[in-house]
Amino acid sequence: QLQLVESGGGLVQPGKSLRLSCTASGSTFRAYVIGWFRQAPGKEREGVSCITSGGSNVRYTEAVKGRFTISRDHANNRVHLEMNDLKPEDTAVYYCAAFPGPFMIDCGLSRPGEYNYWGQGIQVTVSS
Repeated sequence: QLQLVESGGGLVQPGKSLRLSCTASGSTFRAYVIGWFRQAPGKEREGVSCITSGGSNVRYTEAVKGRFTISRDHANNRVHLEMNDLKPEDTAVYYCAAFPGPFMIDCGLSRPGEYNYWGQGIQVTVSS
């Protein structure tokens, strides 16, 4: 069983930055594909970014390309989501999710149903 815990959220002004972290425990972190999803009030959950188990392939939703960067820290069992130039429309609860996929070349951002481990979520609010 894999446990995921998100950290780093909060309230930030438009144009500023935040770094979210997802810390994993309980299983072999290196074997898992990791994704970040978000859900704003009244909206459906959407995929934000994902990274394959080895870190060689990443995906971003169009709305965050050029502003967000996902990375893996295998030594500390973490995945980070660096969010720059934040906009009010980035306000949402952000979730870290994972599925076992040691040989996957596509991290499946458009297939949230493949992700079978989820964190509890963390609030990100972008407001002046």
